[in-house]
Amino acid sequence: MTQEVEALLTEHFRYTPLSLIDDIINTVNTIIYRAIEAIENGLFSIPPQQLGYSPDSDTSTNSIAPDTEHPEAKDEIENGVHQLETLLEATVDKTFDKFEIYTLRNILTVPDDLAPWMRLGHYEGLTLPLPSNTPTPESILALRRKVQETRKLNLSLRNTHAKNATTTTQLRSLLSSPLPKAEEQVSPPSSSSTDPLLAFLTTQPSAKSLGLSLSQPSLNPTAKGRSTNPLETNIQFFISQLPALRQALAELKPRLKTLPEKVGDVDWESRREERRAYIEGRVRKVVDGIGGSGEGMKGVKVGREEVRDLERVVGDMGGERMEE
Repeated sequence: MTQEVEALLTEHFRYTPLSLIDDIINTVNTIIYRAIEAIENGLFSIPPQQLGYSPDSDTSTNSIAPDTEHPEAKDEIENGVHQLETLLEATVDKTFDKFEIYTLRNILTVPDDLAPWMRLGHYEGLTLPLPSNTPTPESILALRRKVQETRKLNLSLRNTHAKNATTTTQLRSLLSSPLPKAEEQVSPPSSSSTDPLLAFLTTQPSAKSLGLSLSQPSLNPTAKGRSTNPLETNIQFFISQLPALRQALAELKPRLKTLPEKVGDVDWESRREERRAYIEGRVRKVVDGIGGSGEGMKGVKVGREEVRDLERVVGDMGGERMEE
């Protein structure tokens, strides 16, 4: 049997021809084993005297079990059953080998010259060979995966849209006046209850100086395309300045490396000495200008408060030196 014929029969029967023959042989072997087991149980149930064995004079049949009266009978029965089982197995194998060969050659077979021309029932209505644009299993699997990914993306976008809609609603509620309750409709509404939640952004003096407003944007008919909403204009201006802020931040990052990491790493002693030397130099210049005939300070008027400040600085420096 060729592979083409075997494939044709397998597709027609939905199982291989050899599996059918194996099932038949296994069924026959099961029947043989059951028959041999029944024969063995029947022989053991028959008394040994009926099988031709003479009774033992030293033992009584009522006091001793039958299998211990004649042990040679048990051995012969087991040996005979085993030989019968071996004979039947050999006979079945030899007979069913012939049955297998005959079945595969004469029953479960199709002539080799006829197999290419046979068409099974589930091929009715199909155009063979298939057109070039017929989808293949690989292309169908790829399309299924694309559909699955598209559904996942659609679900993710829907969830994101729902979250954005909730956030937009919350932000709009901050920019709009809250609706009065049924109990509050009797009393006249106050200015604090009708103001938006973000009214503090426009009520502060600094916000008024910048012209911030929470009113809805509108277009000025006199100015084409210009928005009269200061808040929107300022936000657009802030957004336009973000690149410059990023550039300034990038320039400051290298300078941060030159600064000490901790406050304890700063050399405060050297900085204090520099400050003291600077103050002494400035005081010396002033004192030299005031002393003597005052030639060094011609045309310069020194106020009384300035002189007192200088005296206090000199006194502080003198106290620090005394402490040292």
